[in-house]
Amino acid sequence: MPSNLALTARLNTSALDSRRGVVRLHPEVLAALGLREWDAVSLTGSRSTSAVAGVAPQDTPAGTALLDDVTLSNAGLREDTTVLVAPVTVYGARSITLRGSTLATQSVSSATLRQALLGKVMTIGDTVSLLPRDLGPGTSTTAASSALASSVGITWTSELLTVTGTDPAGPVSVQPNSAVNWGDSTTGSVAPALPAAISPPTVWPAAPAVSVDDLRGQHVQAGRLTEWLKLALDQPDLLEKLGATPNLGVLVTGPAGVGKAMLVRAVCAGRRLVELDGPDTGALAAQDRQRAVADAVATVISGGGVLLITDIDALLPTPAEPVSALILAELRKAVATPGVALVATSQQPDALDARLRAPDLCDRELGLSLPDGATRKALLEVLLRDVPADSLTLDEIGERTPGFVRADLAALVREAALRAAARASEDGKPPALTQEDFTGALTVIRPLSRSATEEVSVGSVTLEDVGDMIEVKQALTEAVLWPLQHPDTFARLGVDPPRGVLLYGPPGCGKTFVVRALASSGRLSVHAVKGAELMDKWVGSSEKAVRELFRRARDSAPSLVFLDEIDALAPRRGQSFDSGVTDRVVAALLTELDGIEPLRDVVVLGATNRPDLIDPALLRPGRLEKLVFVEPPDADARREILRTAGKSVPLSPEVDLDALAGTLDGYSAADCVALLREAALTAMRRSIDAADVTAEDVAKARETVRPSLDPDQVESLRAFAAGR
Repeated sequence: MPSNLALTARLNTSALDSRRGVVRLHPEVLAALGLREWDAVSLTGSRSTSAVAGVAPQDTPAGTALLDDVTLSNAGLREDTTVLVAPVTVYGARSITLRGSTLATQSVSSATLRQALLGKVMTIGDTVSLLPRDLGPGTSTTAASSALASSVGITWTSELLTVTGTDPAGPVSVQPNSAVNWGDSTTGSVAPALPAAISPPTVWPAAPAVSVDDLRGQHVQAGRLTEWLKLALDQPDLLEKLGATPNLGVLVTGPAGVGKAMLVRAVCAGRRLVELDGPDTGALAAQDRQRAVADAVATVISGGGVLLITDIDALLPTPAEPVSALILAELRKAVATPGVALVATSQQPDALDARLRAPDLCDRELGLSLPDGATRKALLEVLLRDVPADSLTLDEIGERTPGFVRADLAALVREAALRAAARASEDGKPPALTQEDFTGALTVIRPLSRSATEEVSVGSVTLEDVGDMIEVKQALTEAVLWPLQHPDTFARLGVDPPRGVLLYGPPGCGKTFVVRALASSGRLSVHAVKGAELMDKWVGSSEKAVRELFRRARDSAPSLVFLDEIDALAPRRGQSFDSGVTDRVVAALLTELDGIEPLRDVVVLGATNRPDLIDPALLRPGRLEKLVFVEPPDADARREILRTAGKSVPLSPEVDLDALAGTLDGYSAADCVALLREAALTAMRRSIDAADVTAEDVAKARETVRPSLDPDQVESLRAFAAGR
């Protein structure tokens, strides 16, 4: 697989991508670089920059990269010059500093700036626009664009900013908990003046943006918070008579974008709500940080009400800082004041100073989980309540969006609206959303709440598209899809469904590919991780990663936990020399699979090419009890694999896939796919404007792509299967 490709840079004239930091690449280029759509890439001309990669229109030549004007400038390129495109690792930004016009720096708050830049990839020295990545001017209804329009005016769509600092260094993406600040115009440092560095706490009006009735899937949590606020603020005498203090501190946790702050604002309708932004405050110097919290506490104490601190993990991180003790003392003062309640939100509760959960601070906790399919449909109904639409099937959209939170669904609606608006602008008809608009939007919008473990998004490839593997597909359907789709049948027959499945077979025979197809067929949220990725040298970190993986799976049920290379995660106990780390990880995994807390609507799927190395306790009934052998492909299977992989490759009529499959003895499924990919790259080397792949290109590719199956390993795996 090449590390980079040299392409011809062209200006992208599409208004949909204008100034949004998107580079459009041919699907063959994405495949050659091993990328998926909306992954980040580095672009190197006279300077290096980064952008988000999207799929180019169908008529775009394979050797062309379409860049918007800002990205073209960031890479130091002119049209029709060569740009080097390569994969790049992007980290979530802890803080970003920008420089802009005097009007923008004085008018746009840090919170609005962060919301406008959310999801964009940038490096120091880049120029970025205020246009949100998934929105278009005139079609957006988000709080970010509304705030920009009211503060800057119509010129906000043409405002350009310069990135002067990032933490960490290198390409970063703006996250919901990133601190985004204006910097000094000459030095690039955060301006030290008090009015600019310390934003005053926001005092919200009585009317919330969303009512409690619109909090679909969160009514239980809203009811509990309403009851707590009523007893603590409206009827404290009842608690005092029972010998309890009316103090109230609540920690609301949940994934990014699930609606934690929105829940608090809706419940606090009619109450005075003082809000402090955690990431903005946490980016200040220690003295200014403590002063900002003190000002917010003084504000809420002066008139009573609720103090809301969003993303408090950015303000009170762990390990604790010296100023944290002073901040906690200010919060204790607020909680101890009659008529005042503290509510804090966090998307990373494990990275939060443990002292915040003390009895005199946040002694109560509310958890918000990822919405299921029915809840996602209900949220879409709320978002589309006043929107003109034509024959929408919200059930299908809800099923195709596992892992999506409310913010993701709102972004999905905006992307669909952008497509509908563009269509209405061209044909002059009244705008209306269609099912096709959402289908197209699903290829663009990806869930915001992803962890370090990969959450596999639902694609278009289903089990029906998997070449051959009939027995494997049937076994996975029975063990994975049936328990999740027909739980009433299992209950009626009085049996428990299989808890887990182990796929084993030679490398490259399609184990991971069939899991992706399984996720698409069942509309499942799939949490995938390679076994070695969970191993950490620090005591307790690996076990914690296992618990976090299964917690996310429970929150996003129905879901599938896919443990690739499970032999590295759960080897036989007592045979390692790592101070017992792997033994403790195996114990944590066994506890999650078959412990006191049951796994409901969660199926565990492991994959390995060395089943003999796995701890036997993991393979007993109640755990990974069903073992499925993935056979190397025979001639018929190779033909189906080549046909499936060749659907997107323009093969010339002289390429006979049936005859080719018969000559590929020893080739795995991955080898067959790699052969077609190498043939396409060979055609590109022959001519950058090549229209198809010829038989000669395939013959040259065979000189490079050799069979990878080891006959001895295949026989060993067959013997293991026979012994089971």
